[in-house]
Amino acid sequence: MNPPSKFVRQAISWLITLLIPYLLIMTSVRLILTPVFLQIEYRTPNFPADSYGFTLQDRLHYSGYLINYLVNNAGINYLGDLKFPDGSPLFKPSELSHMVDVKNLVQATLKIWVIGLALLLLFGLWAWRSGWLADFRLGLRRGGWLSVGLIAAILLAVALNFRLLFTDFHRIFFIGNSWIFLYSDTLIRLLPLRFFQDCFIDAGVLTLAGGLSLGLAVKK
Repeated sequence: MNPPSKFVRQAISWLITLLIPYLLIMTSVRLILTPVFLQIEYRTPNFPADSYGFTLQDRLHYSGYLINYLVNNAGINYLGDLKFPDGSPLFKPSELSHMVDVKNLVQATLKIWVIGLALLLLFGLWAWRSGWLADFRLGLRRGGWLSVGLIAAILLAVALNFRLLFTDFHRIFFIGNSWIFLYSDTLIRLLPLRFFQDCFIDAGVLTLAGGLSLGLAVKK
């Protein structure tokens, strides 16, 4: 099989470079969307207790439904049918509406992630079969270093003002104030700001490790 033209090889190499940060970030996000992460996160030192009464086991139990909802094919009744011990709904309609929006975002980005991984694999096979692995590896290596720079900037923003970063993130991806809730609402009791800050940091560290691995380990 003859290799493609130099222009095509370089274009694909740069496409890989731009694709790598997304794939690394979403791989990290997918690792966070697991019950194992919840078990670790709620037990981290100084994690804020729920002043309205949720115990550690309550949080693990109910947040497990949230995580499962985001990655399964169930409708919103999966969360809407949950009740407090007194029979009242666990989530308000506004909370359920927001979770629908979050699920749509998460599932769309995960679908793109899967497509991106498949595309990267196909490019790798094509490069191997037709003898342009050097261009493929260059794309991987550049993508690794691009990921390092991007995540370093995000982690700096987390350190300087995470609340502002968190607010801007929601303003970009959600409409109006649909993501703002009371401290007494179940979503905030289960997932306080510290939870999301740790998610950003943990995903950043995982992505940083992946980027460094590609930048340092992939040779010319």
